[in-house]
Amino acid sequence: MRYALFATTALLLGAPAMVALVPAAAAQNVAIDVRIDRLEKEMRAVQRKVFPAGTPLEAEITRPSTPAVPPGTPSSSPVADLTARVAALESQLASMTGQVEENSFKIRQLEEAFNKYKAEAQSRAEVVTPPAVRPAVPSADAAPIEAKPQPGTNGGATEARKLAVAAIERPSTGDAASDAYSYGFRLWDAKFYPEAQAQLKATVEKYGASPVASRSANLLGRAYLDDGKPALASVTFYDNYQKRPKGDRAADSLAYLGEALIQLKKPADACKVYAELEQVYGSSMSASLRGMMEKGRTRAKCS
Repeated sequence: MRYALFATTALLLGAPAMVALVPAAAAQNVAIDVRIDRLEKEMRAVQRKVFPAGTPLEAEITRPSTPAVPPGTPSSSPVADLTARVAALESQLASMTGQVEENSFKIRQLEEAFNKYKAEAQSRAEVVTPPAVRPAVPSADAAPIEAKPQPGTNGGATEARKLAVAAIERPSTGDAASDAYSYGFRLWDAKFYPEAQAQLKATVEKYGASPVASRSANLLGRAYLDDGKPALASVTFYDNYQKRPKGDRAADSLAYLGEALIQLKKPADACKVYAELEQVYGSSMSASLRGMMEKGRTRAKCS
């Protein structure tokens, strides 16, 4: 009788405590839900920053293995396990956000540097007209001098070049954009660099939204480089990489940009470009392109 009364009394006294635990557990679950919602929003924000042009890859996140618990050890509650996992995710997200901000800062530095190079190249490319020189009047007894045609004037050299350029066949496959690029490539391959530059520049301006634009802009930069114009080449390569980062020749333009900077005697900036090339295209670079990058690093004495 006394035992039954004692058990009943204990049950009644414990009931309020159990009832009090229910709201506490519910409140804890609500707090965890709020943290999870915040994590999802922050993760989406990070993904939009890292992958602005496409769908991000699914993260390979696996649940950590549960260690063996010795017999007699009290187990943690499911809410405590979930809280620990949420805390771990928050730590990983904070680390990822910091890395994104650091990469964004490096990219801004690179953009500022090349905007400066672009301004310098444009100033160098301006054609300065020399002042007119009044010819000296020859004396009456001076012997007449026969004028000879100079290369690049209306003499025989220019006519021969025109004929040679005219002999380059213009492709006609029905694909106007591809034909325009192919003709520019043939001019460049024949070492008619000024004519190739004009053709490729016109191709980029007319078909800038076409996949052929990446190849045309990259070849335009190479035509400048082969023509002894590394300043114009550096601007062209950087513009192609910046405007078409997923184009067929984006990685090539970044590699040749390093070469142009070396010719401009800017080895430190060339090293930054090679670091960007490795970080962005390291896993997809061809063997020839990687070899070019390694040689450039050696010439620039990159650490």
